[in-house]
Amino acid sequence: MTLWSPYHEGELAMQTRAGVVETARQAAIRIHDRLPANALPYIAQQEMAVFGSLDTYGEVWASVLFGHAGFLTARDTQTLDLQRNGCHTASGDPLWQNLDQDPRLGILLIELHSRRRLRINGRVRGITGNEYCIGVERAYANCPRYIQRRYLIPPAPGGTAPVPAHRTGRCLDTMQQAWIGNADTCFVASAHPSQGADASHRGGQPGFITVLSPQRLRIPDFAGNNMFNTLGNFISYPHAGLTFIEFERRRILQLTGVPAPLENEPDRPVKTGGPTRYWEFEIMTWRESDLPPSLQWQPLA
Repeated sequence: MTLWSPYHEGELAMQTRAGVVETARQAAIRIHDRLPANALPYIAQQEMAVFGSLDTYGEVWASVLFGHAGFLTARDTQTLDLQRNGCHTASGDPLWQNLDQDPRLGILLIELHSRRRLRINGRVRGITGNEYCIGVERAYANCPRYIQRRYLIPPAPGGTAPVPAHRTGRCLDTMQQAWIGNADTCFVASAHPSQGADASHRGGQPGFITVLSPQRLRIPDFAGNNMFNTLGNFISYPHAGLTFIEFERRRILQLTGVPAPLENEPDRPVKTGGPTRYWEFEIMTWRESDLPPSLQWQPLA
């Protein structure tokens, strides 16, 4: 960490490798230690949020929360209130157990239909019944690029109960490999030992992720904000979580494993952009779950 920058050593290393130190320094003015005041109404209207958290073994998980608008609200610019009984996660998701034992979390609020997204890093300050009080430590908006537009059709009242069906494993089966190989959206959770957890988005045309084997993926890193928050975390703490949603069949696939940024890799054919760098992900565990039938997405052009 330097006097002029909110970045940690992993982020600075990635910025140096990419030759974007000055650009990243300028982008740092968008990072704040509190929520922008105009973001409070946006937060209150969200029906989906992505959370990054760590389990007792130090593995990082990306969890997706669904609920009616108001399950996550901003008490003020430095405090969020999360109503656990107002939302649900995938069956067997370790999020709540993780937050009970490790307060660090990253939040990505993303509207797929509008391509608006807000990243928040913070810690759980207290738990009262089903309400989690979250202290905000960093917040900033991300650009809308690479978000594939979908409209989440609000579920009927009482229609978001968890579906008690999930299975786990270590190697992807043929159907899961096809699922990932055709995906256009995934969510990434990462962490830093002292800076906490983070949640982010990756997207592209179907086929932008390559399944190298039942336990290894290659993911392109398209040009973004030049902060390198996610890849910087990978350098400092090589653990990550990936989550894929199969929107049509209403299923969710969560992966935990070891990420590794690749250096001096040539461009490879992909269907979105022309990336100059990639990272690979070695799968350690996966968890596949059903989502409630009331959750539906409508693709948008």
